[in-house]
Amino acid sequence: MGNNNLQATHGKVPFISKIAYGFGDVGCNFSWSFVVAFLMIFYTDVFGIGMAAVATLMLVSRFWDAINDPIIGSLSDRTHSRWGRYRPWLLFGAPITALVLVLCFWAHPEMSYTAKVVYMSITYGLLVLGYTCVNLPYGTLCGAMTQNIDERAQINTSRSVAAMIAIGVINIITVPLVKYCGDGTLSSARGFLCVAIIYGAIFTLCHWFCFAKTKEVVEVSTQQQAIPVREQLKAVAKNKPFLMAVIGQLLFGFILYGRNADLIYYFKYVEGNEDLFSFFSGVIVIPSIIGAALFPMVFRWTGNKGWAASVFSLLMGISMVILYFFSPTSSSVLFYVFAALAQFFFSGFNTAIYAIIPDCVEYGEWKTGIRNDGFQYAFISLANKIGMALGTSLLALAMGWAGYEANMVQSDTVKEVIHHAFSTVPGILWIITAAVMVCYRLGKKEYNHIITELEARKTNH
Repeated sequence: MGNNNLQATHGKVPFISKIAYGFGDVGCNFSWSFVVAFLMIFYTDVFGIGMAAVATLMLVSRFWDAINDPIIGSLSDRTHSRWGRYRPWLLFGAPITALVLVLCFWAHPEMSYTAKVVYMSITYGLLVLGYTCVNLPYGTLCGAMTQNIDERAQINTSRSVAAMIAIGVINIITVPLVKYCGDGTLSSARGFLCVAIIYGAIFTLCHWFCFAKTKEVVEVSTQQQAIPVREQLKAVAKNKPFLMAVIGQLLFGFILYGRNADLIYYFKYVEGNEDLFSFFSGVIVIPSIIGAALFPMVFRWTGNKGWAASVFSLLMGISMVILYFFSPTSSSVLFYVFAALAQFFFSGFNTAIYAIIPDCVEYGEWKTGIRNDGFQYAFISLANKIGMALGTSLLALAMGWAGYEANMVQSDTVKEVIHHAFSTVPGILWIITAAVMVCYRLGKKEYNHIITELEARKTNH
């Protein structure tokens, strides 16, 4: 037990484990980033479902999340296996979730409109549950691999770099892949189904690799695992850094996923060329990787992960607001320069906001005596998904209000809604997020003091 505690606090995480953990987020993005960027346009332009129904689904599904996220978080905390608490969920949950992903992108044109809405609702609800069963334990796994703050920063940097590469690859290849596998258009039901099968397989293999090459070394007593939900909620309410992380994730989900859902609409209808989406995605891949890799340096400079997130968020917001004034067709150089800058700063923010989470677990244990990694990550996941629901549903409602019609030439009002959702609106919200994250107070010095005290308590017991 003592050796494990020493390894958890001071030990280095093997390089292959850091790489494997990063591959876990590659898998996550081949499911969720694909869903965020393309499921909405699949529903509207392929499956033939109206914007109002899509917006309603996105909002209502979060009530489902509010139920299943804390349950899955608590269950993963209480899991007992020879592989640990969180890794088994990757092994068994990934292939099931991949199957549901395929079902989500399986259009049924012969169905009545009501049947389509029912099918959409059931498959999306199952996908949300399946993704929670994999992504929540995956996210919590980082805190179980080590308690060393610098090692955690490196693990999350690996995760973020891998995620940025995966997102770039997905955004570059999906449009041409859908066309190639289908009838040559982005409205191909067969094309989307084939891509979903491919991405589902990648999702599964990446999580199996993560399962195979990672190890849980942070031990939790059975007494800790048996703490009632009510007591865990009280403990969470006293954890101020964690509450800041929840607010950060809510804003993060709202801005990111709303904009990501807008991207393909922007290039298809505002710029009139959906193939520009792939080129745009290719341009921002390298800045994504560099921005993610830069996080440890900014963290060393600020000594506070929340402040590092604030710096990245502010600069990202400014870049996005400026982006509104340029077009990839009429002022392509400046457009891509500021698009690359925005993505560069986003990648740093993405790394920082997730690196915060495991540190809050230690703070909570120090403050209340309760350690509940999965339970806390459940609220992080829920906040992110609520933000996503609000962002995507408000986009759908705004486009529906403006008069959006699938596969038609859009009005100037619709184009303006899509254009602002691409640049000015997320830009202003990122600046607001920067102001919020300045309030995060758990710096490196405070964290190391907490870890020292926790070690002393374990030694005394």
